[in-house]
Amino acid sequence: MKYAFLSLALVLSTGSAYAAGDAEAGGKLFAKTCGGCHSIGEGARGGFGPELNGIIDRPAGTTTDYQYSDAMKNSGVVWTRDKLAAYIEAPKKVVSGTRMIFWGISDPEKIDNILAYLETFQPQ
Repeated sequence: MKYAFLSLALVLSTGSAYAAGDAEAGGKLFAKTCGGCHSIGEGARGGFGPELNGIIDRPAGTTTDYQYSDAMKNSGVVWTRDKLAAYIEAPKKVVSGTRMIFWGISDPEKIDNILAYLETFQPQ
């Protein structure tokens, strides 16, 4: 029992339990907050926004089935987890001139949950 407590304390102190996020909660939030413009998963394609399969570590503005703004295409951004977190929080601060109309999410736990959900659609 003592070792289980120490293991839990170690996980919590490193932040990895929090940083990973909850993919199930992120999926629900994605559907409500992002799904009106973005698709993800099998059969996803660009629509009002680009599809988000494999978004993590992808250069911004590079999917072929969406017409990006010049600001996004020329941003030089690579969508790391940290860069996506900043973008979800305040899109126009990360890519000034983006056409994305989104107010942002300020709750770090919700952002982590969305990122955990997006990570489930990375190529294996």
